[in-house]
Amino acid sequence: MLELGVKSLLAYLLGSLIGSLLVGQLRGGVDIRKLGSGNAGGTNALRTQGWSFAAWVMVIDVGKGWLAAALLPPMNLPGIGIHPQVARDWLAVACASAVVLGHVYPVWYGFRGGKGAATLIGVLVGLQPTAVLPVFMVWLVTVMLTGFVGLGTMLAVASFPAYLALTQAELPMALLVFGCVMTVFVCYTHRANIERMWTGTESRARRLWLLRR
Repeated sequence: MLELGVKSLLAYLLGSLIGSLLVGQLRGGVDIRKLGSGNAGGTNALRTQGWSFAAWVMVIDVGKGWLAAALLPPMNLPGIGIHPQVARDWLAVACASAVVLGHVYPVWYGFRGGKGAATLIGVLVGLQPTAVLPVFMVWLVTVMLTGFVGLGTMLAVASFPAYLALTQAELPMALLVFGCVMTVFVCYTHRANIERMWTGTESRARRLWLLRR
């Protein structure tokens, strides 16, 4: 249990390193939480700071998700070791969940972070890389048809457990539970987007939206 607790904590602390705020500090103290939508994620970084800024944000946020899901769980940490009673698949999803939680509620930045989408991409690469393309396609098609990035993100995350159910002869329970929990969590982090879509005030990605008038 010590291994599970320590590695989950390390994943959370890693997740608390927010790409947009780290890059903003290097760019003269820019805090994108005070700009645009007020969110510290990649979409607001792109809209307020441009492609170069957003690209570095994505590298950091995707990278930490991959590190937490793929590299941290099998590490033999000094003084911790590898506990034989800790299931590797559940440890991986625990670390994956912790890094996303850290990104949304970062201890280093007053618990005000992003919505978890970019970090979830990295997590997916680490946990189930074959799912990345179909999940991305769900996101892309949704954004092209509706123009709503937030809706695309929510449906893309929801498509992951559906992908597992359709492609796995024997369902990996740890991944399935992770996918379902993350679907609910991402919908929660996008609750403001849901409200704006309902009231008709949500902005659209017009460069990708095919049905714009």
